[in-house]
Amino acid sequence: MPRGVEIKILKAISNHTRIKIIEFLRSGEKSVNEITRFVKKSQPTVSLHLKILKDAGLVREKRLGNVTLYRIIREEIYKILNILRDKRWHV
Repeated sequence: MPRGVEIKILKAISNHTRIKIIEFLRSGEKSVNEITRFVKKSQPTVSLHLKILKDAGLVREKRLGNVTLYRIIREEIYKILNILRDKRWHV
């Protein structure tokens, strides 16, 4: 793992909207429009969150004509989220 990657990943998942996006992508590829409707945020806001997730190496984009699809490329992120959600971590 390149130096600093873990910090990028932790920063990427430190936002409620980005966690919602990650969970939404669990079921497969989604378009920006689908993600925007799901998280109930503006398209520019969603695009910024997707860029952060992409820069952290968690999602990949694919263009199909004028549609951009996003998918999770690091399935391990779900294990990390499950560990963090474990009630033993709650203070």
